[in-house]
Amino acid sequence: MKLMMTDQVGRSRTASSEYAQYACLDELLDLQWPRTEAAAELSFIITTQVMELYFKLLHHEWAAACAKLDDNDVRGAIVDLRRGHGVQDALIASWEALRTLTPAEFDEFRDAFGAASGVQSELYRDLEQALGVPYPSRPRLPSLEEAATKLLERRGLTEGWRDVYAHCAEYPELIDLGEALFDAADRFTRWKQRHLLSVWRSMGAKQGSAGTSGADWLARGVHQKYLPELWDVRTECWA
Repeated sequence: MKLMMTDQVGRSRTASSEYAQYACLDELLDLQWPRTEAAAELSFIITTQVMELYFKLLHHEWAAACAKLDDNDVRGAIVDLRRGHGVQDALIASWEALRTLTPAEFDEFRDAFGAASGVQSELYRDLEQALGVPYPSRPRLPSLEEAATKLLERRGLTEGWRDVYAHCAEYPELIDLGEALFDAADRFTRWKQRHLLSVWRSMGAKQGSAGTSGADWLARGVHQKYLPELWDVRTECWA
């Protein structure tokens, strides 16, 4: 039986194909509910939802990488991390959908989402925890930083990444792992930088939602070095 539905722009659509059922397209395409008539609000909602889906996928890849590191499967962890790099590249590119959002366009719907803010994203916090950021009030989650540190300890590398990078030729697989982790940390920071640029473009230095100071609050975090030891060895091992 074919089920006919009407979407929010008045088009009828059929929810009978295996493609639609497999991807849950009827449910997915029914999750966008703009609260105003502003033309740009739908792009803001969809971009936000797309990023949350990518956060979910990235967390999946990083959790898989952590499990493989716990099992001493370095090559498998690198594969998961590199797959995650593709997700992160898509996350960074997602900001393009909002790149032309002007302050006037943003003001048309900004009040409609009230105190809602990306800072409230639980998946974002999951990813930061995976990169070693402590959240004492949250449940303990798999951490790339912790899993990698324990792997190096099991290999007898008491100074961690310093030992690895100081003797690159002896640890080619661990160097590949270190660079894959570094690339993940680098991409996470670049996503935050694009976020800041988007906020500067759409609202300048105005007060942010959820009690934040907006761009000023974001600017304080855009130079954060996740997995800091992998950044430090670039100074220490080639001084």
